[in-house]
Amino acid sequence: MRQTVLAETWLGDGRRLRLVEPAGKDAEAICEMIVEAFGHRPPVDPPPPALSETPENVRAALASGFGVMALVEEQPAGIVIVSLDGPLAGIHRVCVRPDYQRLGIAAAMAEVAIEVLTARGVPAVELVARAEFPKVVSWWRRHGFTEVDRHGTSLTLARQLPVRKEAATAEDTTELGRRLATVVRAGDVIIASGDLGAGKTTFTQGLGAGLGVVGSIISPTFVLSRVHPSTTGGPGLVHVDAYRLGSFAELEDLDLELSLEDSVTIVEWGAGIAEGLGEDYLEIDIRRGIDPEDETRWIFLTPIGDRWTASRSELEAL
Repeated sequence: MRQTVLAETWLGDGRRLRLVEPAGKDAEAICEMIVEAFGHRPPVDPPPPALSETPENVRAALASGFGVMALVEEQPAGIVIVSLDGPLAGIHRVCVRPDYQRLGIAAAMAEVAIEVLTARGVPAVELVARAEFPKVVSWWRRHGFTEVDRHGTSLTLARQLPVRKEAATAEDTTELGRRLATVVRAGDVIIASGDLGAGKTTFTQGLGAGLGVVGSIISPTFVLSRVHPSTTGGPGLVHVDAYRLGSFAELEDLDLELSLEDSVTIVEWGAGIAEGLGEDYLEIDIRRGIDPEDETRWIFLTPIGDRWTASRSELEAL
C-alpha cells in the first residue's frame, strides 16, 4: 500500500517518490534520466525535444511548477515534470530509466502528480503525446485522459481533476452526501469507488437523506439494486452495488434505463463498469489512511462530461 507523508511517498521494495524543489540540485540528474529514457525509444521524425534536454531547461521548467522523482535504492529512476499556468497544469517529460521499467513507477509518479494538483485546487491537466507511440497514448487513456486536440502526429490529451474534500468522521461523510443532494438532479449518474469499508454506503445514506427518499439505505450487495422513491416530489434514488458484476452488459440486465431519467443513480464499485450509463457522470473515490484508528476519509469528486464540468464550482463549495 502506498503511504504518503508530506513531500515523500514510499512504494515499498526500496522504491520511493519525492517532490523536486525548483531550487534543488536535481537538474543534472533529471536531465540525464530524460535523455537516457527517451533515447531508448524507437526513433521518430522529428526527434523529440527531450533528446536535447539541458539542466538549464529543467531548472526553468521546475521554476514554474514542480517535479515528482522516483528513486530505487536511492538511485534516480524516473521523473515527471509539471507546469502550472493559471487554472491549467501540464505534464511533461514523463519517463523511467530502462533498468527500472515495469515496476509501476510511471503510474505512481503520475498519480502523485495528480494528487498534488488536486490538493492545490487545479481543475484540469493536459499533456502532449506522439501518435507514433500508440502504447503510450493508450496508457494515458487508461489513466483518464482523452484527446482534445491534434496537430500532425502530436496529440493533446487532457482530463478533469477531482475536487478533494476531507471528512474527519463518518458523520462528516454522511453530511457531504447530504450536501451533494442540493447539486444533483434527475438523470444524474454517480459512480462511487473506494476500498471495503471506506464509506461508500455511508456517503449514499447522506445523499438519500438530502433527497428525502423512502427506506433505509444499506449495502445492496445481495439484491444488486434498490429503488428509494422521493417523499418530497424530487428525484428518487437508485442504489446499485456492482461488486459482483463483471461487465456493463451485466449491469444492463438490471434495466436501470427504466429509472435513469427520473432518478439519481449511484453505483458502488462501478468504476470500469458503469461508465456506459451516460457521457456525463460524477466519479466519487473515497479513501482512508493506513491507520485503522483514524476515521478521516479523503473524498475525491471528479466531474465527467459537460453537465458535471459546469457544476464544478458547486462541488467545490460543498
